[in-house]
Amino acid sequence: MIAQIAVALSLTFLAPAAAQADLVLPGTGGMKYHEKSGDPVRLTAYGLGTKHTYLRPATGDAFTWQKSLSEASVSPDGRLTAGVPSSYRAGFDSLIVTDRTTGKTARIRTVKKPMTASYASWSRDGRKVALTVEQKTGGTWQVLGFTVVDVRAGTASTVRVAGLPRRAGFWWSPDGNLVTMFGTGLRVYRPSDGTVLRTYTNVGLPTGPEDSYAPSGKRLTTWCPSRFKEQVCLVDLATGAIAQRVAVKPEALFGWWDDGHLIAVMPVKGGYRLSVLDLTGRTTRVLADVPAATWAAELWVSFARTRVS
Repeated sequence: MIAQIAVALSLTFLAPAAAQADLVLPGTGGMKYHEKSGDPVRLTAYGLGTKHTYLRPATGDAFTWQKSLSEASVSPDGRLTAGVPSSYRAGFDSLIVTDRTTGKTARIRTVKKPMTASYASWSRDGRKVALTVEQKTGGTWQVLGFTVVDVRAGTASTVRVAGLPRRAGFWWSPDGNLVTMFGTGLRVYRPSDGTVLRTYTNVGLPTGPEDSYAPSGKRLTTWCPSRFKEQVCLVDLATGAIAQRVAVKPEALFGWWDDGHLIAVMPVKGGYRLSVLDLTGRTTRVLADVPAATWAAELWVSFARTRVS
């Protein structure tokens, strides 16, 4: 017994509790993000709609308002920021790529006015950004296709895709293709020319806007088809079938925490919580309390992965 106690004490000293920092998020009505050392993801940007975008520096925790950007997303390796400006320049929309260490910035033209290219999604190798191309017609925004930006070459290529749903959006798959909603499922496109590579039928719509794919690349989250009572489904990418249904009803999902947990906004009495859920739907950690007014102002959050699961 004494030996067992000694071992337990030694393990306690070898594995101290992770340090927690409460990060104040400006413009959110007093939200604090509870971060711990060793977390598999790092909150790097957030915003309220397209009017207020806040970005975290490469070092430090002081989020600052990016007045000229409608959105911002940090590359998987944490080195670069992709920002979508809030206005055209010389009749073109752009992507602003910034080196977070040196501060060097490049503006890369994407599409010509009145089209817009937004909702930036980084490829997992950090070399490219995919943007969803839209245009307003008769007072309604319609998705036309996608733009792929090669951040190293400083070039952009736009591909039009016929027959897209009005609310479609494009995200990278782990193997370097693009995925969007199609009917009551998903469709995968080749980024170079828009060729259809695969269709996942009746598996539900992608959760977005953060990466719907698990870190391992083996599963992705969808909003379950209406034939199920559960709201969140996990699709096995190898078989194309729904492998698991999660009995939970989040307001939104913001990607995966690790291969066994999701990041979700959950309703609570009088407001909401940004939470970590396991794959049974159980809350394992609260990341932030979200005031009702802040959520109503179209709060979004963006993360960069700090380690591979």
